Amino acid sequence: MAKEKTIYVCTECGGTSAKWLGKCPSCGAWNTLIEQVAQPPAGASANNRFNTPFAALGGTADLAVLSEIEASDVDRTPTGIDELDRVLGGGIVPGGVTLIGGDPGIGKSTLLLQAVDALQRAGQNALYVSGEESGAQVALRSRRLGLDHSQVQVLPEIQLEKIIATLDAHRPAIAVIDSIQTVYSDQLTSAPGSVAQVRECAAHLTRFAKASGTAIVLVGHVTKEGALAGPRVLEHMVDTVLYFEGDTHSSFRLVRAIKNRFGAVNEIGVFAMTERGLKGVSNPSAIFLSQHPEPVPGSVVMVTLEGTRPMLVEIQALVDNGGPSPRRLSVGLDRDRLAMLLAVLHRHAGVACMDQDVFVNAVGGVRISEPAADLAVMLAITSSLRGKPMPKGFIAFGEVGLAGEVRPAPRGQERLKEAAKLGFSVAVVPKANAPKKGSKEIEGLTIHAVERIEEAMDVVRRLD
Repeated sequence: MAKEKTIYVCTECGGTSAKWLGKCPSCGAWNTLIEQVAQPPAGASANNRFNTPFAALGGTADLAVLSEIEASDVDRTPTGIDELDRVLGGGIVPGGVTLIGGDPGIGKSTLLLQAVDALQRAGQNALYVSGEESGAQVALRSRRLGLDHSQVQVLPEIQLEKIIATLDAHRPAIAVIDSIQTVYSDQLTSAPGSVAQVRECAAHLTRFAKASGTAIVLVGHVTKEGALAGPRVLEHMVDTVLYFEGDTHSSFRLVRAIKNRFGAVNEIGVFAMTERGLKGVSNPSAIFLSQHPEPVPGSVVMVTLEGTRPMLVEIQALVDNGGPSPRRLSVGLDRDRLAMLLAVLHRHAGVACMDQDVFVNAVGGVRISEPAADLAVMLAITSSLRGKPMPKGFIAFGEVGLAGEVRPAPRGQERLKEAAKLGFSVAVVPKANAPKKGSKEIEGLTIHAVERIEEAMDVVRRLD
């Protein structure tokens, strides 16, 4: 197979160069040239390909009217791991490409090996392409996970052309590439893991998946900041992007869908790491709630929404004397939003923390990005400052604006029903989230509807 010619393309202006240069000859930008495979059409040389009429290069394509296109439901194949199926939107889609990233050692390879084994046992032909481990190492890990008689086919290979040839010959239902940063193409001279190699290899694997119907899962490395390594275009190529979250020192892991063309985004799956691999957690709220025998100051439970799943999470706050330079520190919550909430608390509720250190933590290592945590954070801070705990069975949620108003949270009724199901009895929520007059009340739950943060503080004082 003849080696194709490579060119260098500027990521800023799109200009090309026959060799790598530090400075783009077209726009003058520095360090923007990346290697690409030049693919001139048949009968056209590299010199005249851009001067050839477009109709001669590719011909014309047939158009279709959107209303006349027949839409059909996407067929899914369950992986046999309920929490993973939840994140994927129901299972693996034929021809779908999934990118999963996470910190080293967090459990990406473990989860995927368990998934392909379950699919193989269900009659789906599965292939595990290992670029970071030998076949013996993969087999050792499978024994450790209790997969002694696994029939999953393993291919220790990092050359793209051999991988695609093997996939084309065996046509598995699902193939795992672990990891995309180790795969390289002979058509490029750059090293494996470079921007050009990652993008080119991912593009070829994506095209193969769409043409053959094989579902492909790409494992990606992450940067020091926790983002997926490689070009951002990699996330645009694939159908689904999953992130593995959690502290490696904790036994619990979260898999979050950041992008999903076949399901809901921001859906999460909760797993516990055991000696036999990752096990799904059916009731994740139990992870994020404390085991205090009695209520303690500075602790408030809120109901957050992760995708379609309402979860109860404990918010803890500690307010202490801070001296001349008080600190504001949050774990699992936005630090800038914490500073804003402290200002609102002082201006509209008369609760001053100007000379106090304020520490806020979301228990269990979960990250809460939605503003519905505002009310719970402010009540937890007030509880710690006063040294008085909230009543037993107390929950709160709602967004707080700069004017002190308490705004509704999406799908409030589902949040309240989840809290009632787990035995909570008192709730402070935005007025718009309270059950309407004439509607069915939530059994066992006393709801206090508030419109402003001052009202919420008055309700808490009455409950003391």
